[in-house]
Amino acid sequence: MRAVSLIIGVPRETAPGERRVAMVPRAFAALQKSGAELLIEPGAGLASGYPDAEYVDKGARLAAGRDEVFAAADVLLFVRTPGTWQAAPGGASVSGDGGKPVHPMPPTPPGEAPETATDPDLARLRPGQVLIGFADPLSQAAASRQLAAHGVTAFAMEMMPRITRAQGMDALSSMATVAGYKAVLLAADALPRLFPMLMTAAGTVTPARVLVIGAGVAGLFAAATARRLGAVVSAYDVRPAAREQVESVGAKFVSLPLETSGSEDRGGYAKEMDADFYRRQRELMTGAVKEHDVVITTAAVPGKRAPVLVTAEMVAGMAPGSVIVDVAAERGGNCELTRPGETAIEHGVTILGPLNLAATVPYHASQLYARNVASFLGHLLRDVKPAAAPLPLDTADEITRETLITHGGEVVHERVRQVLGLSPAAAPSTPSTSAPGRQPPPDPSSPSTSAAGAKAAAASTA
Repeated sequence: MRAVSLIIGVPRETAPGERRVAMVPRAFAALQKSGAELLIEPGAGLASGYPDAEYVDKGARLAAGRDEVFAAADVLLFVRTPGTWQAAPGGASVSGDGGKPVHPMPPTPPGEAPETATDPDLARLRPGQVLIGFADPLSQAAASRQLAAHGVTAFAMEMMPRITRAQGMDALSSMATVAGYKAVLLAADALPRLFPMLMTAAGTVTPARVLVIGAGVAGLFAAATARRLGAVVSAYDVRPAAREQVESVGAKFVSLPLETSGSEDRGGYAKEMDADFYRRQRELMTGAVKEHDVVITTAAVPGKRAPVLVTAEMVAGMAPGSVIVDVAAERGGNCELTRPGETAIEHGVTILGPLNLAATVPYHASQLYARNVASFLGHLLRDVKPAAAPLPLDTADEITRETLITHGGEVVHERVRQVLGLSPAAAPSTPSTSAPGRQPPPDPSSPSTSAAGAKAAAASTA
């Protein structure tokens, strides 16, 4: 039997309502060829439609339980990293089920740990492990500090730079694709009208009119899906450059006379504008909103509360039976009347505030996300043949540098350090590597396999 020099572990997701899994059987093939082994917690992919047998058929090893995955793995793959999913940005607790009510929570001040930060997986971590997943480091910076305190090297997939060579690793875009698709289906289900135009013996049915606010990946896919269902679609984005993309999916671009220079950062993400800009934008958008049967809002700014673009006054001006689907609900919502995680009816308008839409289409969402993660791991391992721990961390590389959040017991990402009020980190003189290697797989029947025992055993040899 060949020696395995790198163990990649995939635990079952524990965030409420999270049905995705970080790795699917087929996506691991390339990494497996490089010499890595996949260690799966039993049932990790079941909610996504990937039974344990499929992983085993593809060469993965089934762990005895969660403790073994954490104790044995050099690299741990997550959808949501430990300690980061208890409180959603914008003041709502994350349910992830796209519809069940959640209880509002006050946003956590920078530098303070969330009141609900009791994730038992934090105690299972050991110094030197590499974590890859969605970590929400700009909104939940205190959680990043917790990961740093446990000595892990954490990468945040949502910080992936939007450059050409990172396209295959862009998990935010992958999940936004799923969210845009599902948002339209929710709207079609809630709207008391048909989307397409129909010409029947009983007369002609006029098509529904859909307005998409925000022409990022989610917005463009929502516009394309609404068009496929037969709706007349319009879309608005603060970036004039989005016109060509909007028109390419068959939608009409809504143009507003606003000064939009500086609306996009160097990483390709939307920037937060000032209060006067948003006030003027709302004034100009009032007429467009009331002319449509469905409004789908997708505008979000990384690390910030979603801008309010649809006011209560605009909702009151819409025709009874109209529908708003606020894809930005998890960030507080683009609609003033959105209740994150709930469906509200105001002025006869149905307002949906779904959370974690990607988790409601877990099979393909997991497939896309796993491919992004596999591509990213392939990038980190590109100079390691065969794959082995510790992983080299070339901080001169933009992809590695921009996604690396914690390393060596410190928060190292500059933007996250700013949120935490920390001074700039000292620039490393040479590319660094991840900290010491793994412990042998534990005996499931031994008391030392408890969370505290596994961590203590690892720390003693670090």
